[in-house]
Amino acid sequence: MKMLELRDICKTYAQGKLEVPVLRNITLSVEEGEYLAIMGPSGSGKTTLMNIIGCLDSPTSGEYLLAGEDLARQNDKRLSQVRLGSIGFVFQNFYLLPRQSALENVALPLLYAGVRKRQRLEIAHSALERVGLGDRAHFKPTQLSGGQCQRVAIARAIVNDPKVLLADEPTGALDTASGEQIMEIFQRLNDEGVTIVMITHEADIARHAHRTLHLRDGQLVDGPLRPVPAVQEDLEDGSVPGEEAQLP
Repeated sequence: MKMLELRDICKTYAQGKLEVPVLRNITLSVEEGEYLAIMGPSGSGKTTLMNIIGCLDSPTSGEYLLAGEDLARQNDKRLSQVRLGSIGFVFQNFYLLPRQSALENVALPLLYAGVRKRQRLEIAHSALERVGLGDRAHFKPTQLSGGQCQRVAIARAIVNDPKVLLADEPTGALDTASGEQIMEIFQRLNDEGVTIVMITHEADIARHAHRTLHLRDGQLVDGPLRPVPAVQEDLEDGSVPGEEAQLP
């Protein structure tokens, strides 16, 4: 069964009178229970693609089906409902609330979903146990290591039992050992049937996935990418469309 499917997805941003294409005719499908990695250099369109899959942005044209529902032309209210109930997000920088405990951070999506306090804390604690942090439930992010903070973020992402887990450079802020621990958790979740789509620029991290796709200049290409001298930066990277940036 196809969990998500993109058909000829294009995304163009307007800068004054100019139109800047960021994604060009992206077509891909992800099966239920699959573990997919998407690689590409800075400016290749990875973040834009992730935002569309995660219903944080809409395509300029094309179709996006999640569990059979076409989301490409849905309104903001419906997209918000999908994000809350069907998609879990794991980001490089965790985005935890510093004054809230690990348990309270994990329970936050359940609060938005209207789950009663006692029940949401029980569910949140179970999610923390799934990532090996049941004994750190009442610790605040400042009392946890980077790897532990990312595990809290993963627990928050899976607390609503989402259809798809999206991970954007999930090990980018971690040392090698902590990154491997996060990959072990992802593997366990995938073994349990969680569908995972991961953005990364690290080949060692991408190797943990079942399948790897490569993105360059807004297009999926066959085979691994070779370094190029300059590429257009993503808008989400904070640059102005059309600017060029040297790859590290």
